[in-house]
Amino acid sequence: MKPKHQRLVLALLALAGIAGAGILGASALRDEAAYFRTPAEVTAGKAETGEAMRLGGMVAAGSIARQADGVTIRFVATDGKASVPVEFTGIVPDLFAENSGMVADGRMRADGVFVADRILAKHDERYMPPQMGEMPKNMKLVPEE
Repeated sequence: MKPKHQRLVLALLALAGIAGAGILGASALRDEAAYFRTPAEVTAGKAETGEAMRLGGMVAAGSIARQADGVTIRFVATDGKASVPVEFTGIVPDLFAENSGMVADGRMRADGVFVADRILAKHDERYMPPQMGEMPKNMKLVPEE
């Protein structure tokens, strides 16, 4: 085989390898890709039943209800404009509480309930872990240069 043909075969193999890696990467991300929606967008009909998405908002005060099985909770996510009932089976994060921020991964059910597969609790930038104790809030943790 001539050197010119060898280079052409190597270039075609490299191109096929890159295309194969791109297809594998896209198929792996397809399951993880999800739109971020607010409760107002969900109630406006922008979320389809069964569509994978992330629902973000605040946990409404007085809405957390633990079910008899001990692992399922129901609560209401709100953004101040609209509210969406959420159901989650599993262990919730320690920061998950009423009047706190949360993001839930899951899907809308036909009855209008968001079924969460995973819940992430959000905190504000002033959050101080309990292990830090009573450190002054204005203390800088990184020295200035």
